[in-house]
This record gives sequence, C-alpha cells and structure tokens, in this order.
Amino acid sequence: MKFIQGINRQQVEIYTQCLDETIEQNNEVRFIDLFVDGIHLKEFGFDMEYVDNGRPAYHPGDLLKLFIYGYMNKIRSSRDLEKESKRNLELIWLLKGLQPDHNTISNFRRDNPKAIKNVFRSTVKIAKHFDLIGGKLIAGDSTKLRAQNSKKNNYNQDKIDRHVAYIDNKIEEYHNLLATADNDTATKIEQEIKKQNQHKAEYKAIEKQINETGEAQVSTSDPESRQMIVRNNITEVAYNVQTTVDSKHCLPIDYKVTNNNDSKAMGTMLRRAKSILHTNAFTALYDKGYHTGSEMKIAHDLNINVLVAVPSMASNALDLKYSIANFIYDAKTDSYTCPEGNTLTTNGSWYKKSSGKYRSDVYAQHYKTGACKQCIQRCQCTKNARGRGRVIERSEYAKYLEANRIKVDYAKDLYKRRQSIVEHPYGTIKRQWGFSYILTKKGKERASSDVGFMFIAYNFRRIINIIGLDELKKCLQELMLLILRIINLVRLEKLHFNDSKFSSKNIRQNFETLLYRFIFDKNLAINKGF
Repeated sequence: MKFIQGINRQQVEIYTQCLDETIEQNNEVRFIDLFVDGIHLKEFGFDMEYVDNGRPAYHPGDLLKLFIYGYMNKIRSSRDLEKESKRNLELIWLLKGLQPDHNTISNFRRDNPKAIKNVFRSTVKIAKHFDLIGGKLIAGDSTKLRAQNSKKNNYNQDKIDRHVAYIDNKIEEYHNLLATADNDTATKIEQEIKKQNQHKAEYKAIEKQINETGEAQVSTSDPESRQMIVRNNITEVAYNVQTTVDSKHCLPIDYKVTNNNDSKAMGTMLRRAKSILHTNAFTALYDKGYHTGSEMKIAHDLNINVLVAVPSMASNALDLKYSIANFIYDAKTDSYTCPEGNTLTTNGSWYKKSSGKYRSDVYAQHYKTGACKQCIQRCQCTKNARGRGRVIERSEYAKYLEANRIKVDYAKDLYKRRQSIVEHPYGTIKRQWGFSYILTKKGKERASSDVGFMFIAYNFRRIINIIGLDELKKCLQELMLLILRIINLVRLEKLHFNDSKFSSKNIRQNFETLLYRFIFDKNLAINKGF
C-alpha cells in the first residue's frame, strides 16, 4: 500500500521561494500589515523617539502588528508571542524575521494604553468607512474580567478584623502554653508568637491603607482590582469593563476599564458615545444595573433617548396592594394619592435620602397624610403603624425615573434587542476566545491595554467576516494604486491643492497621515483628484 511521502530534509532545492510568496495575497496578515503601515504612530501616542547610542529599539509598528495578530489568533501571552515569532510563518512574514524577546513585547503593551485606545478608535473609523456602524441604536453593558489577584489577597475592614481577632486568640493561647513549657518548647512557642505578631503588623498596615485612602477594599497583588459580584452570589476579584456596542453589526464603539459597579457609569459612556458618533440622535439601551436617577438626568441633559430596565421595588407594606408603585403622583398638585383615596403632601423641605447606597448626594422630599391615623388598612400599608404612618420618599430625580418607566413600557419590543446586541462581543471574547481574565497586573491603565487589544482583534475579525477578504483586498489594491499615484505626483512636483494642508511639502512630511485619511474617507481622495 502506498502513502503520500514528504520531502527529503537533506535534499537541496534548486528553485527557491521568496518569503512573500509563502503568504497568500488575501491572507489577513496583509491587512494587518497595511493597516499598521498606514497609521501615524506618533500621532496615536506611540514613542517614536530613539537614541543613536546603544542597540536600536524595535519599531512600535512591528510590535503593534505582533499584538494585533496574536489577539486575533487567541495568543496574548508575551512568552507565547515570542515563541510564535520564531516558528509561525505568518508572523515571520509580518515581522520580516524580527524576533523580539518577551520582556520587550510585554513592556510595549504595558507602556501604551492610550495609544492602543487610539488604535481601537481607528478600527471604529474603518467600520464607519464600510458603513458598518448604524449610529441609531446602541446598547451599553459591562462584563467582569477576573484580575491577577486572588480573593485571599483582597481585604476589607471586616476581613482584617477577623484575622486580627484570630491572631489575638492564638497569641493568648501561646502565652498560656508558655507558662508551663520547658526550654525547648518555650523557644518554639516564642517563635510562633513572633510570627503571629508579624502577620498582625501586616494586617494593621493594610488597615492603615484603607483608612488613609478611604477605599472599602485593598488588593495586594493588583492594587486597583476589586472584589465584585460576577453572577448571583458568586464573587471574584476583577475589573468591570464598560462597553458601548452599535446595533447594526454588533460592533463595539467604546470601552472603559473600571473597578466600580454599573450604577454611576451610564452618564460617562453616553457622553463618550455622543462624541464618537458626532450626534445625540440615537437610542441607548441599558439593563437595570444602570437605573440611577442622577444618570437619567445626565441623559436628559444630553438630549439622548435612553431605555433602562426598571428593577422591581421592595415593598415596605405587608399587602402588595399598598406598594409604592400603587401610589399615584400628581405633578400639578405635587401630591400622592394612596390606594384608599387619601392625599399625601409635602412640607417642601429636602432631606438626604434615608435609604439607598448614594445617600450622601441624593436629596428627597417626604410625603405623608394625617389620614393614616384613622385608616383601617394602616397595619397592611406600613410597618410604622404606631408612628407617623406611611411616608413616601420622592427623590429629586424621580421625574426622570418616571419618564423612563413610561418609555420602557411603550417600547418593550425595542428594549428586548439589548441583550442580543451587547452580549455578542462578550460571548466571542470570553467564551469563544477564552479571554475571561485580565493578563496584566498593577492597575487599570495596564488592564486597559489588554482589553484594548481584545476589542481591536474583535473589530478586525468582525469586519473581515462581514466584508470578506476579497472586498478588503480590493480596497487595499485601490489604496496601493493611490500610493503609486501620490509618489509620482510628488516626484514630478505636480501636487497643487488650494488647501495648504495638502501642499507638496506637507505631503512629504505627512505621507502616512494622508494614506490613513484616505482609508477612512475615500470621498476626500476622489475630490482631490486621485
């Protein structure tokens, strides 16, 4: 029986093949190569300065190509990228045979969080160029990515108190044993006491840090990570990544790495979305974690239509008939009507909210009625049966919350699209690619670099899947023709534009910028005569 035979490893071949011929013309690495070569790295924030003395540094463009390729192919460890640069034919072509070590690779990601964010924004511009961003409906949500910090190395005041109390009990036990111990045993016990005192000093130092910073938690491995609820009652020490996703093709247009929960995040993300889309004529969908009055006011001030899921409200009444949802507010008379027909009014004074997490910066008015004293349903309506009766607390942001409730009830079908829009990137990045944790340490800035490359890779992969490599190849071929055209015109000194920004001198100085601008605005190139 015959089998397919491989080549003889010792055989010398007469006809050799150049490196470029080993990579197909429609291979995605050619797209990565042209994309990075077409952007102005210095304007993006990459360090392009170098010193003449010593060994030359690697060009930021080469390291950027390495990372984009790596994340698109589920490789993000600096050591794995170093290994692939030596054996992966596509990377050998992309880097032109360069083999940076893992420290150089890791330091590039660590030192360029802002520049990486600008690269992500350029992927959004590419998506706009191909009309993949609708800009009419967006969805916002967050996802928890586990940090490089165990729960054991995360502390709050209660945890420190438990540890210190345990140590004090152990020290007391050791002192009791020390009174009856012989010399050898006493030495061992004294060593244990010394060890426990050292642990106690470490916990006291962490407690001091909590008191000085005002933070509720301290993480010792990754200082800015926080213990958060991931799902149900399961917690992890993690970062919370806020994301804004456009509905047309489920492409992320913005991200932000935080260590807080969702309640105060919506306003900031809406401002950024307005800046990115250059309009406020869009609808934004958010889940109930973002249902905060102050954030609703920000959306109202920005004139952005938002739909935020309304959480179920806990009732202080024994009978659900007397839940606060059944008290009708009349804006004209500034009063509430209870289910029994009695009117609750306010004295006009504002008080700090007596319940809720953000009681320090939210004010409310109290509404009550003297009719509670004679009401036969009083015991079913309020637990404060012997006191002043039922009191309704109305927040200063109540009108924004009520307006949102009406909108959500009216547009339930539209709101149902939220999950399918915003969960698409998370499902791909976390479940399919396995990027469910932050690879870097030492703060949000470094974590932002890791997350930035995740979304760069996602957007590129998504654009390629939607447009297709053939269409991208056609676009790149048009771009190459433009390059040759510009080179010839510059050489012949025939570039004459009315706009001084496009003089021959500036084109020579800002050649990359012109090419990059062409990618995102083909009409500009056509209008200029290319």
